[in-house]
Amino acid sequence: MSDVSESSAGNGKQSLFAGSDPVVLVLTIGFILAFVGASIINSEAVAAFIGAGFTWTAEYLGAFFQVLLLFTFFIALGTAASKSGQARLGGLRRPEMSRFRWLSMIMCTLLAGGGVFFAAGEPVYHFVVTPPAFETEAGTAAAAAPAMAQSFMHWGFLAWAVLGSLTALVLTHAHYVQGKPLQPRTLLYPVLGESVIKGHLGGVIDSFCVIAVVAGTVGPIGFLATQMSFGLHELFGIADGYGTQLVVLAILAAVYMTSAMTGLHRGIQLLSRFNVILALVIGGVILLFGPTLFLVNTYVQGMGEYITSFFTMATLTSETAPAWWMKWWTVFFFAWFIGYTPLMAVFVSRISRGRTVREMILAVAVLAPVATSIWFTLLGGSGIYHQLNETFDLTAALGDFRFDVATLTVAQALPGGTWMAAAILLLTTIFVATTGDSMSYAIAMVGAGHDEPNPLIRVFWGGAMAVMAAILLYMGAGQIGVLQQFIVLTAIPVSLIILPSLWTGPKAAAAMAREQNLV
Repeated sequence: MSDVSESSAGNGKQSLFAGSDPVVLVLTIGFILAFVGASIINSEAVAAFIGAGFTWTAEYLGAFFQVLLLFTFFIALGTAASKSGQARLGGLRRPEMSRFRWLSMIMCTLLAGGGVFFAAGEPVYHFVVTPPAFETEAGTAAAAAPAMAQSFMHWGFLAWAVLGSLTALVLTHAHYVQGKPLQPRTLLYPVLGESVIKGHLGGVIDSFCVIAVVAGTVGPIGFLATQMSFGLHELFGIADGYGTQLVVLAILAAVYMTSAMTGLHRGIQLLSRFNVILALVIGGVILLFGPTLFLVNTYVQGMGEYITSFFTMATLTSETAPAWWMKWWTVFFFAWFIGYTPLMAVFVSRISRGRTVREMILAVAVLAPVATSIWFTLLGGSGIYHQLNETFDLTAALGDFRFDVATLTVAQALPGGTWMAAAILLLTTIFVATTGDSMSYAIAMVGAGHDEPNPLIRVFWGGAMAVMAAILLYMGAGQIGVLQQFIVLTAIPVSLIILPSLWTGPKAAAAMAREQNLV
């Protein structure tokens, strides 16, 4: 597909939202207006309502979310290992982009914003507060491996697999082979048939999925603004306040809106490649000039603990672990990933054309988690090293969930000091930008129902999320956190939307293999 065709789709001869489902537009834009309006009128009532729903969801549906992720991962691996794994995706005989570009887009999109934001602080948190699956004494050398293992659990195989494996198979077959729209509603086409494609139910399904992504993306955008404002103040003395946050938001929005407008083969791809290269350079410096032996040993021990304690960590419930811990850690993250899944699947399906089923699943569910675990070890492992050696003490900051403080403190202790901290802030910014551009593109695809959405629609959604973040930040960063909690509630309907992919995903792979005479 050429860039020209992407940029010229819907080139002004029709209204901006021509062809979009009015139900999706009314519900999604209505949600944005309602949430912002209610927050302005009575932010405490909004926070209390969402907080109560968050607590209920974590208590009663947390185990369901965990089981859903477990089954998704193992069924995806089984599908990749089967003969169906040879089938090519999207009706192309060869990939439309190089492997490095493709992997860069996957890495920079699926867990980018959150993964970079938590990479320095989460392992240190689990180091100073022993996770319930372990009995090691907090703050001791023995606590390092369990701390890394718990972080790997939250950002590892289960998280990645649910975001872009079985659901992407369903969408790829339904869209590129059967001609169905590239929308979340199509995930239920194998179960409900044509009625879900053409009826209002499809619009409601798409809306839930878009709202979940808006809630999940505005959070990192807003938190990035606060983190950058705090970091610029600490490093360069720039005022830390709403004005600086607005400037950061404006620059960030300009970057990812421009990237989304130029399309997959230009802005999104270039931004992803730059980010991966920058991450490799930063990682190389940390590994070569940091506590190398400690990091290598911690990674090996942490990965070993992750594998041996995998099921123990993955199946903890509020009956076997403190309810507050499950609520704010495992269940929160798993619900967040579930909320993102349908639109991530849309994006993965679009960029993986020409790849085999096996390539896509192994890249998303195995290779990307391993790369993520290495990144967490480089940043979080360095944080544990300095916490253990009393270079700093992040106990109080992490007790208040101040991950912006943790990231900057760890970054300043890395080789290069201030310059390394500035580089990591830049990296975090671009990672969040790649999430913003890819999700703007994915939301636009949902509205259009195909993979060539109007560039102006991509810009509209990118701008809408930035404006929403700006308004909520004006009210205080706490309201951004409330919106972030809301994605846990949206995970309830979204989990039901993706549930059938446990059996329809392998069926879609098998159908593609038969159609290509591979079985």
